[in-house]
Amino acid sequence: MVTERKQWFQTVFQIKGSVIPSILGRTVLCGLFGVVISVLSYWKLPVAMPTLASLIPNIVLGLLLVFRTNTAYERFWEGRKCWGTLINTVRNLARQIWLAIIVSTPEARAQKIVVLRMLVAFCVATKLHLRQESLNDELSKLLPPAKYEILKTMHHPPLEIAFWIGDYLQQQERNHLNAYQLSAMHKLLDTLVDMLGACERILKTPMPMAYAIHLKQLLLLYCLSLPFQVVGSVGWLTGPVVILISFTLFGIEEIGIEIENPFGHDANDLPLDAICATMLRNIEDLISLKPGCEEIKDKG
Repeated sequence: MVTERKQWFQTVFQIKGSVIPSILGRTVLCGLFGVVISVLSYWKLPVAMPTLASLIPNIVLGLLLVFRTNTAYERFWEGRKCWGTLINTVRNLARQIWLAIIVSTPEARAQKIVVLRMLVAFCVATKLHLRQESLNDELSKLLPPAKYEILKTMHHPPLEIAFWIGDYLQQQERNHLNAYQLSAMHKLLDTLVDMLGACERILKTPMPMAYAIHLKQLLLLYCLSLPFQVVGSVGWLTGPVVILISFTLFGIEEIGIEIENPFGHDANDLPLDAICATMLRNIEDLISLKPGCEEIKDKG
């Protein structure tokens, strides 16, 4: 926010991340239609029809656009909250695994480190699943080769990783965890899967097609009727006026389309790559710390 305030004018003229490339064609088309109406009016043809202003009341179109944008932003914000919960849950579960499960051999310690990195792998797999992308090197670096090969045959990789983490926790119950600790960790693991399901709900429940079609039809009808409404009062400025109004209306609708699926690679989508990288750094920092209980055990 501070950066945006300092670079206000730079932001105003920024093209990357804006909806201008998406709406430029239809906006210019409406403007050219306004120029045609201006020419017809100059030739004294009866094209000025202010009565068309009541064809689609401004308040009705405005409410439709506001509802469209608000609904899309709710989806965007819900996706961000889901990933915020994923971050916190991974941190909490990793901390509990690292502290509560006491290891006595280098092999057990290595296995615990593998499981901690599996938590990040779960988030990376979730990101790829939401983007409908194949498994890649980012995920292979977080998993043992054998498990990565198994994962490539699975239809839902995040769930398989959650299964491996849960299986590891169950194995620790015999010697390292009591029932309360195990229950708390499984609850955190359940939260990870719940957030995966919430993100899938956002991804697979788009805006109803009937609503999207009707809004586009009303927008186009309104913008094409604008030249007839204003040509009598602005004359040769009809084209620029129509472009300005069309730019505003098409832009608001396009913003809704842009943010309703927040899991992609666009500039307005959630920074999932950065979020996963942050989680990996957090886990590596945690691994670098030695639990006090293990130090006491080593001294004993």
